[in-house]
Amino acid sequence: MNDEAPKLLLIVEDDAAFARTLKRSFERRGWRVLLAAAPDEVRALLAQETPGHAVVDLKLGPASGLSVVQVLHEHDAAMRVVVLTGFASIATAVEAIKLGACHYLVKPSNSDDIEAAFVAQPGNVDVPVAARPTSIKTLEMERIHEVLAETGFNISETARRLGMHRRTLARKLGKRFVPQE
Repeated sequence: MNDEAPKLLLIVEDDAAFARTLKRSFERRGWRVLLAAAPDEVRALLAQETPGHAVVDLKLGPASGLSVVQVLHEHDAAMRVVVLTGFASIATAVEAIKLGACHYLVKPSNSDDIEAAFVAQPGNVDVPVAARPTSIKTLEMERIHEVLAETGFNISETARRLGMHRRTLARKLGKRFVPQE
C-alpha cells in the first residue's frame, strides 16, 4: 500500500472470533476495518461511513447475508463486496452476484483469498468445466439452499416447501455440506 489514507473495509460476520481475526489480519495489511454482525448494524455504519470494500458472511444468525449485499450495493454500486460462506450453493452464489457481490468464496478462506477476490476482474473464460457430473447429494443440497434463500433462511418454511420434517432439514444443514468441484 502507498502513503494514502488506508482503504476502508466493512466485515459483516456474526462469528465474533472469526471477525476479530479477519480484522487484525487486514489491519496488519494497512486497511481500516469496521465490524458489523447483523443487517441493522450495517445500516447504522453506512449512515456514517462509505467503505470501498466489504466481506459479508452468507448466514448471519437468523438473517441472510444476501440482504446485506443488496443494501451495500444500493448504498454504493462501486463497492467491492465479497460473500464468504460455509453454506455454498450455486443458487446462493448466483443470487449474491445478481445482488451486487463481485465474488463468492467458500470457507475456509483467508485474507489473501479475500484481497485477491477484491481485485479479480469480472468473468474468467479460462475457468475449467467440471469433468464429473454432479452427485445426488450435491443436487439435494443445492435445492435446499435455493429454497432457503427463497424463504429468507426460514428453516420451518423451507422444510414445508420441500415436504420434509423440520428436524430432518436441520440435521442435513447441521452437516454443513459444501459441494465438491
